[in-house]
This record gives sequence, structure tokens and C-alpha cells, in this order.
Amino acid sequence: MIHPVAVIGAGPFGLSTAAHLRARGIPVRVFGRPMVSWRDHMPEGMLLKSTPAASSIDAPRPGHTLRDYCDAAGTPRLVTDEDIIPVETFIAYGEWFQRQLVPELEQVRVVSVDRRGGEGFELKLDSGESFTARAVVVATGLDGLAHLPPELGEAAADGPAPAGPVSHSSQHHDLTRFSGKELIVVGAGQSALETAALAAEAGARVRVVSRGRGRVAFGAPPWGQPKFRPESPFGRAWSLWALSYYPHPYRYLPAETRHHLVRRVLGPLGAWWLRDRFEGKVEVSEVARIDRASVSGGRPVLSVRTLDGSAGELAADHVIAATGYRVDIAAMGFLGDALRTELAVSRGTPKLGAGYRSSVPGLYFTGLPAAASYGPVMRFVCGTEFASPRLAKHLAAAHG
Repeated sequence: MIHPVAVIGAGPFGLSTAAHLRARGIPVRVFGRPMVSWRDHMPEGMLLKSTPAASSIDAPRPGHTLRDYCDAAGTPRLVTDEDIIPVETFIAYGEWFQRQLVPELEQVRVVSVDRRGGEGFELKLDSGESFTARAVVVATGLDGLAHLPPELGEAAADGPAPAGPVSHSSQHHDLTRFSGKELIVVGAGQSALETAALAAEAGARVRVVSRGRGRVAFGAPPWGQPKFRPESPFGRAWSLWALSYYPHPYRYLPAETRHHLVRRVLGPLGAWWLRDRFEGKVEVSEVARIDRASVSGGRPVLSVRTLDGSAGELAADHVIAATGYRVDIAAMGFLGDALRTELAVSRGTPKLGAGYRSSVPGLYFTGLPAAASYGPVMRFVCGTEFASPRLAKHLAAAHG
């Protein structure tokens, strides 16, 4: 019996990988709700920071770019660096891509994945079904990887929650709940700055608290980019060009360098078009660090160390931690204990070889979990152009 390949996740990386596997004639079962992270964990009214050039899901044949979707939907084309993509449009594009290229998507959850001797992997679904897969591709995106800094943990003893004093930005789809409230947003990246702007537009009194080297800043508009540097999906710079189009040698860099680049390249920076909606509408407190978060009178209070070294406190009705995501194999509870123990990891992220294979034969990772091995481009949709065809090719050769 030829067992299928299982793809876990139906976001851009999962859908792209599945499309490439299907194009090679490889039996595949794909699990997950299409574009669920984008639909449920991004704020309503959000606009993508990525340009149209960086926002197409890679397909095995022409006709499935963001531009193609716009033509099929009869909406204005999004093609230039000055065209801004509403999150609702991107979600609709992903769902269209899925209907076109991955029509057999099964909208069920994978409960567990375990090794099955020399026969591949045993998967259990929340539908009650169990089956054997010859290989598994983990493409679960941001699911379960929201990062809450430990200094905010005391005020969120039971974990971040929208109804509690501290939450994570991924937990808010509707920011109108903060109308008339005082809100602190911790962070300095696009997520923090756009969340703050949207909450202010919804009637909240908002303060952004940026820490350490994370100063609030905005990128240059397309017409302000350097003219004599190579183009990349993220702007004109030699480093961005190399990381975008030549991720091959990245995994040979020292581990410390790889992890540093994933954190710092394309780090905290607001989109150029957000500046006018932010400045003058949102207060900013740049601090050296947050020492701790506590709750007083039902309100969260941040104890901070200011840039001049003095102590201070900032209070609000609620704190949103727009503090990003951290890959941690331990947080992927669907992977069996024995499987997680067997995986070679570096700082909680899987060590990947050629073709996105892990140290466990037949187990592959793509998207954000692959960033520490293949570079920052794996954090973005355009990373599918590099990852998906190579993963499919390697899997076909190794498990065909």
C-alpha cells in the first residue's frame, strides 16, 4: 500500500507545498482550515506590510499569483510597491488558491503524530480517524507560537487573555472593544504600530511602549528607496537581495549568526504608509526595559526603567503584547513526545537539512520553523517560492 504524504496546515506555506506535491503526482492529504491564522488572529482592517511582489503564494504552474486572483475576482490589480493589500483581500486570495489547487483540503485538526516503526507516521485526527502517512510536512504557521516576554508574565499568571489584564496581539480581531479605554501596546514592529493605530481609530487612548533597541521608526516609501542597489521583495539592499534569492548557504552559518539574523533582519519597523495614521494619534514611551508587570486595582501596571536609568510606572486598562512569535518544538503539542525528543533542535527550532528535512527521516518543516535554517525570508509569504518546490522535489526523491 502506498501511504499518502500528510501536510499539516492550510496557510500559504501548507497550501503551496501541497500544490507542488500534487503537481508531482504524489498522493497527499492536507489538514487545516484555510488561512485560519490570517482570518482569526489578525485585526480587522489590517493592511499587509508586504508589497504585492512579496505576497504571492508559489504555485507549480502559472496563473495563481495575487495579480491573477485580482483579475479573477474582478478587483483592481495589486502589483506595484505603492499598492497596499487589505488583509481581507489576502485571505480571499488564499482561499481562492486553495479551491484552485488544493480542492481536497480536509478541514479537521491533527491531534497527534507519532512514529510507526519503519512504516512512516501514525496520525490521529479530531474526527476520530487514524491513518498512516509515509511522510509529514509541518506547515502550521504561527499557531501556538505567540511569544509573551517573561517580564509580563506576572500580570498574566494564567496566560495572556483578551478578558485579562494582558493579552497578545494575535488574540484580537476586533479592536473596537477598547473604545474609550486606556491601552498600552508593547512592541515597536509593524504589528504593534498597526494595532495601536487601529485601536486609536476605534476610540481608544493608546500608548506604545518600545523597549531596548526597538525604537519606533517607519520605512522609506517606494520612491525613497536607494536607486543603485538590487531589488528584493523587501526593498533595495544587498543583504535583502541575498537573503531573498539565495537562502541555500544560510544553514551553514554558525548557529549564533543564524538566530541573530532571523531576529534582526527585517526587524521592528513600521510600514511607510502607517506613519500618518500613527504620529499625533498614539503616544510613545521608549524605555530601556520593562522590569515587571503587576495588577493594581484591576489595572495592569508596567514597572519600567527609562532611557536615563530612572524607574517609572505606566498603567492602563489593558496591555497588548505585540511581541511576535517564537518557534518552540515543545509548543507543538501534536508531535508525540518520543518524536519531539528525537528531533535535533537549536534553541527550540528544528535543525533542517537539504529539502527542509528534519533529523527524523520523513518529517519536514516549512514556513516560520524553517527560518533558523534557511533565513528570514521563511517568515514571509514570498518564501514559498524557494521552499515549496525544493521540499516537494526532495520528498519525491526520498520517499517516491
